[in-house]
Amino acid sequence: MPSKMFVNLPVKDLQASTAFFEAAGFAFDPQYTDDKAACMVVGDSNFVMLLTEAYFTSFSGRPVTDTAASAEAIVAVSQDTAEAVDRIGDAALAAGGRAAKATQDASPMHTRAFHDLDGHLWEIFHIPPAAA
Repeated sequence: MPSKMFVNLPVKDLQASTAFFEAAGFAFDPQYTDDKAACMVVGDSNFVMLLTEAYFTSFSGRPVTDTAASAEAIVAVSQDTAEAVDRIGDAALAAGGRAAKATQDASPMHTRAFHDLDGHLWEIFHIPPAAA
């Protein structure tokens, strides 16, 4: 049976982060969303839980990373087309995200990278089937 993956990320402002990712084209599962957490649907079995910082620390027992000074992870999400990658990248920047590096097309992979409102690093990418 395939496993489901839940990536948990701390956010300063849950409502602002939810609006940011909705603007980038992601949907949320209202069944697992409340005033402390929002369940972002990334794929059939892949989710990102946006957790208020206090709620996140109640699970981790550790302070939240200062994403302005260090990287905690890179959240990489594949897309079916390069156009979808650009649509999400453009929408994320328009919604207040910051570009992490230039669009990359040098390899068969087309990639857009950005930091979300809390500084988490995202890479949205497409690999053509022939290259995969």
